[in-house]
Amino acid sequence: MGSQDKHQVEKNRHFIQALGHAWDGVKDVVKKERNMRFHIIAAVLVIIAAFLMQVNVFEWLWLLSAIFVVFAAEFANTIVEELVDLVVHHHYDLDAKYAKDIAAGVVLLAAFYAVLVGLLIFWPRFKNLLGI
Repeated sequence: MGSQDKHQVEKNRHFIQALGHAWDGVKDVVKKERNMRFHIIAAVLVIIAAFLMQVNVFEWLWLLSAIFVVFAAEFANTIVEELVDLVVHHHYDLDAKYAKDIAAGVVLLAAFYAVLVGLLIFWPRFKNLLGI
């Protein structure tokens, strides 16, 4: 703790300290970002469905990779939004909008990828359940 206001300004001294900061970041994103909470709910539903439908290991890998791609995209989007707001001091700026829109587009593409993976894995099982 290098500053008088007790905020850390130096590098982490221990791995555990770094993990604590990383965990704080995860908690902050989940707490502050509504869309991240939606992604978590969707992920939990997918995981429950995967257990119930007894997907194989290969399918688990695809599902989990899709979930984590969406999570990573949402974290990256949050970083961009926070940095842009910091730079423009929460005032409208066309370049800031452009950066934020692109970051949001990354999340949209990741979510589209996740939906495609889910459809490829779950659609045949739903068809069998419905007798189609």
